Formats: sequence, structure tokens, C-alpha cells
Amino acid sequence: MSELWDFLRGALMTKALGAVVDAGVPEALADGPRPVAELEGDPDTMHRLLRALASDGVFRETEPGVFEHTDRSRLLLGPGWREFAHLFGGVFFEATADLDASTSEAPFPGRFGTGFWAWLAKHPGERATFGAAMAGERDRASEHLAALEWREGEVVVDVGGGNGALLVELIQRRPEMRGIVLDLPETVRDEAALGDRIEFIAGSFFDSVPEGDAYVLSGILHDWPDEDAARILRTMRAAAPPHARLLINESVIRPGNDADGAKWLDLLMLVLAGGRERDEGQWRELLASTGWEAVGFPEHGPIEARAV
Repeated sequence: MSELWDFLRGALMTKALGAVVDAGVPEALADGPRPVAELEGDPDTMHRLLRALASDGVFRETEPGVFEHTDRSRLLLGPGWREFAHLFGGVFFEATADLDASTSEAPFPGRFGTGFWAWLAKHPGERATFGAAMAGERDRASEHLAALEWREGEVVVDVGGGNGALLVELIQRRPEMRGIVLDLPETVRDEAALGDRIEFIAGSFFDSVPEGDAYVLSGILHDWPDEDAARILRTMRAAAPPHARLLINESVIRPGNDADGAKWLDLLMLVLAGGRERDEGQWRELLASTGWEAVGFPEHGPIEARAV
């Protein structure tokens, strides 16, 4: 019974975490414990929010009304987590409220009057937050990419690469390479941070992709249903030379009933844009239908494919 209760009240935890993050609590507690009276917001409500979160190990009440960080809550000071908490407690939360088992349509457009990507384009602050959240994910992916074998002077194209964080990290580890970031012109980026070995090209991956030796897709294809994902892959294949390889930083849904975060992420993709996570068979079919051959599905690291 208690485990089922944990599932039922999960929405409250999501909203509570988003609320305290938006109030600046993680930063306020960065240097040590503070009473709720010194935090932003209503002291009584803030106490109740933090008390509930502390019961699950996110923050700790050291004495009545005084809170400090735990290892879990301190993650909110790191790359991506604060931004994800804001999104899950805000726009993601609202859209998920309309999830309905009777339809395969994404709830987001019905709630907000436009698709997720168009909505982001109209809300630059939220787009910057989303970009920062995804940059944290790309930072973690760069280590796996750097561990692969690379040839001197290879050009890596990060398709939908956002602010370029992944390529910055990768080329710091592999300075013999060059990079190209392709993303929409309104993408928030720091040209100086990209350096002289990374070029930013403004454009849509549905229209054209620069030529390169390797192509990276990080959290892109799961945003789209199969027909749109196939369009992206065909556009890339049209630009790719015969020796090109494709590296996809995305989940592979595993069979069985073991805990698998990808199965929950799959629902978020459905909510936002009608996208999906995919199992190995679905990945192989999608790649084969668009001019790519799957090479490997490592447990840690990118899905690998080659042009055919």
C-alpha cells in the first residue's frame, strides 16, 4: 500500500521540487543551513514544501524550520538538474496533466495551442532553460564519445547540437578533431566558448546537414514520431560520405519489467511532441529504412551505425 501511495503522490513531489528550485532554495542553502524565514516565499508554505521533500532525502531539516542540503538536493546546483526541476514542475507538469490513454496524440498542443518546439521558439527564456538542461546531458555523453576511436582531423557534426556543449567537451579531450554544430538560428550560444575548432551553422536538420566524417545525435530522434525521425536520418544520409558513421546518444528500451527510466522518458516524449523511446528492434528498423546500418548497442555509450 505504501508503495502505491508513493506513486500517487509523485505529482506533488514534482511540483514541490520545481517550486523550491524556482524560489532559489538550492543556491540559498549552498553555504550551509538556513531558516525558512530567510528564504524567498511564504515561510509557512516553504517550511511545508521543504519538510515534505526532506522526508524523501531531498534537503534535511536540522532543527525546526532550518534546512540544509543532502547529497541528493546538492545535485540541483550541478549542470542541468536545476533546469530540469523547473521544466518538470512547470510546462512539463501542465502538459502531462492531459495525458490520456484513449489517444496517441501529444497533449502539449492541445494545452498550449502550438507544438512544443514552436512554443519554445516563442518563449526564449524557457528555450534557454531547456538548452541548459540538455547541455548537462550532452556533457555526460562527451566522455563516452571521447573514448571511441577517432582519426586525425575528423570532422564531427553535432546535429541539433544546441549551444555546442558536447563538442566543446569532446574536442577538449580530442584536440586533433574539428566540429560543426547545426541548430536553429535562435539557439542561445556563446561563440567564444566554441573556439576556433568548432563552427556553428544555423539551419534545420529537416532541410540540410553539413558534410562530415561522423554525425552525432543527442536526444534528438526521441523527440519525434517515426516518420519525422526518418526524415532527419534521410537528410543526414544524403549529406554523408560513404565512410560516415552515426553516433546516437539515446536510450534503448530493455525488455522485461526491471526498473528502466527510459520507459518513463518515453511517456514524456509522447506528452511533449508525440515522440518515443525505442527498443533495439525499432532502432534497427528505423536505421535500415533510412540508409544506415546499426553496428552496436552498447550498454554505456552511443548507438553506433554506418552509412550503407
